[in-house]
Amino acid sequence: MTEQSAAAAARATVYGYPRQGQNRELKKAVEGYWKGRVDTAALRETAAGLRRTNWRQLADAGIHEVPSGDFSYYDHVLDTSVMVGAVPERHRAAVDADETQGYFAMARGTQDVAPLEMTKWFDTNYHYLVPELGPDTVFAADSTKQVGELTEALALALGLTARPVLLGPVTYLLLAKPAPGVAADFEPLTLLDRLLPVYAEILADLRAAGADWVQLDEPALVQDRTPAELTAVARAYRELGGAADRPKLLVASYFGRLGDALPVLAKAPVDGLALDFTESGAANLESLAAVGGLPGKRLVAGVVDGRNIWINDFEKSLATLGTLLGLAGQVDVSASCSLLHVPLDATAEGDIDPEIVRWLAFARQKSAEIATLARALTEGTAAITAELAANRAALASRAGSALTRDPAVRARAAAVTDADGRRSQPYAERTAAQRAHLRLPLLPTTTIGSFPQTTELRTARADLRKGRIDTAGYEERIREEIREVVTFQEKTGIDVLVHGEPERNDMVQYFAEQLTGYVATRHGWVQSYGTRYVRPPVLVGDISRPEPMTVRWTSYAQSLTDRPVKGMLTGPVTMLAWSFVRDDQPLGDTARQVALALRDEVEDLEAAGTPVIQVDEPALRETLPLRAADHAGYLAWATESFRLTTAGVRPETQIHTHMCYAEFGDIVQAIDDLDADVISLEAARSHMQVAGELAAHGYPREAGPGVYDIHSPRVPSAEEATALLRKGLEAIPAERLWVNPDCGLKTRGWPETRASLENLVTAARAIRTGLAAGGS
Repeated sequence: MTEQSAAAAARATVYGYPRQGQNRELKKAVEGYWKGRVDTAALRETAAGLRRTNWRQLADAGIHEVPSGDFSYYDHVLDTSVMVGAVPERHRAAVDADETQGYFAMARGTQDVAPLEMTKWFDTNYHYLVPELGPDTVFAADSTKQVGELTEALALALGLTARPVLLGPVTYLLLAKPAPGVAADFEPLTLLDRLLPVYAEILADLRAAGADWVQLDEPALVQDRTPAELTAVARAYRELGGAADRPKLLVASYFGRLGDALPVLAKAPVDGLALDFTESGAANLESLAAVGGLPGKRLVAGVVDGRNIWINDFEKSLATLGTLLGLAGQVDVSASCSLLHVPLDATAEGDIDPEIVRWLAFARQKSAEIATLARALTEGTAAITAELAANRAALASRAGSALTRDPAVRARAAAVTDADGRRSQPYAERTAAQRAHLRLPLLPTTTIGSFPQTTELRTARADLRKGRIDTAGYEERIREEIREVVTFQEKTGIDVLVHGEPERNDMVQYFAEQLTGYVATRHGWVQSYGTRYVRPPVLVGDISRPEPMTVRWTSYAQSLTDRPVKGMLTGPVTMLAWSFVRDDQPLGDTARQVALALRDEVEDLEAAGTPVIQVDEPALRETLPLRAADHAGYLAWATESFRLTTAGVRPETQIHTHMCYAEFGDIVQAIDDLDADVISLEAARSHMQVAGELAAHGYPREAGPGVYDIHSPRVPSAEEATALLRKGLEAIPAERLWVNPDCGLKTRGWPETRASLENLVTAARAIRTGLAAGGS
């Protein structure tokens, strides 16, 4: 490898780092604040301590330049809205009265004021709060958070450079939506010229506070962008880059190839670009060469995968870095994106087979990998001889391990035919059989699956794990909870019941722990939204189902009631999307294996007398590739895997699916192609937008757009739910409309759940009465 001169020594850096702490200290502090047990000062001190720990960990790993400003109490897009003064009018008084309480009111809402809409961050399982903007929006700079965190980082005196991280102005506007009451065709990007002076002021404040570089994240530029949007990018960075009093600007993109935006940014008066050079962004290398490289500019090369947990292939990364040396004035090393999307430390996973742990790299290990690669780039590969040898051995261990391959699973997947993915009758015939079998009222009510996971339930699971109670005692606690949930639903008047999932720790992990080929972590927490953290399991090998996973508890619930009880499963795409997937075979191959394992479960549920089976696919839209050219290939295997899971049942067995918190308009045809009998979708925060999208497509099946936003603690009134149902009826005929919450109720408390579902049923009955009387 060609060595860089001492003057151009490669720096190791990261774009962002996990926020929660080793033991989810941030979650505990924020939730304690919400409950009044933690005051503002204590909350801020916990946050400051976590930031200090992160910077020290990065320094210990050998990182030269650390991010600041990437920390958030809830969401970095919400932080950006605060930074530029884009506070919705309905939250203005709360923010003015108490900035911390007002911040969380925007995120979670209050009983009287709805929160900001929430949706997925590109094709990840992280959720952001959607900015609400309109032609009357007035921006105002507030750099308090960004300057404060930079000052903290510099004060640590770790011998590091601190680089503030801001969400870029173009991506911020492209992520925004028209505020309530603003015309739906309003384009927030038209506010760019109004926003840029605010960014310039914040950049000047950061420069004055000691920032040499500032990172501006523009991940929206890896999506398909119109010529007008690319013109806006050029204008934005011409203005920001041309400011006299500014730090050096590093424009960062990630999650894929930059495409047509690359020549625009290469010509812009910015000082550096950060690009993804992993598999998802492989085309960036070719594109960079095509534009003549970045002579005189800094290139931060994302060669370590920031979204998955497998160790880096050092030799492959060093080959890429060696090619890049001739294309930029300075080449530094990083991950492909923020390390927010991976757990903190693989060495904490003492329960996982040590052979497998050798193959894993979480945030701390990835930081060390980045530092190792930067050292090799500067000093030559002779400086990392031991590290290269260990890396080769670990990669060979995984490639040759019997843990990764099951010949029987592969033979079954290879034998699948098109007929295996088709129901025996078309929907028009199935729906008649299902209505005769289920005998449900107009506008049937149901929930999405889970009921509140109480402290008692979590304690019971912990007690079982630690041996404080035996299996019999634990299972009796589960039976008690199911009886309570079924009794409540019957009393409330819900038509299609669920068992409440008290035995499940997570909708993916629960199944992963019962399927071969998966490994579950103990401490592998990753932020999904706010204080909601999940532990994505790891797909290590081929997938099969040794025995039934859900039949026992579903059948028990059904034995308690004459009303239909839904069987509840997580679909194959979501099982992949919310896991750390294999990178040694195509995703479609893995999806087919998972689908066949779930197909066995669906058929066992039906054989046990389960009349309704819901296969949740909330990640179908989330996993959609960011470029339109890649959509068809993904949707082909994604929809096939769902149909393969569900197509083996009889016509009278009703198949439901569920999706939430994503933009569905561009995948309505794929939703249709799933051939589910009923779909439930998030709709409360987006004011029934999805119902109109289904209607515009001519969606022919039954649908339940949500009328209860479960990600907020507020209780929607019966009148509010009724108004949403009336709006839904404008798009979906009454005979095909279901009434349900947006999502599962796991994160909610029982008091708000009871009140909200009672109001939901009241609303459904009011609409039924109106329809029976000839009204609405």
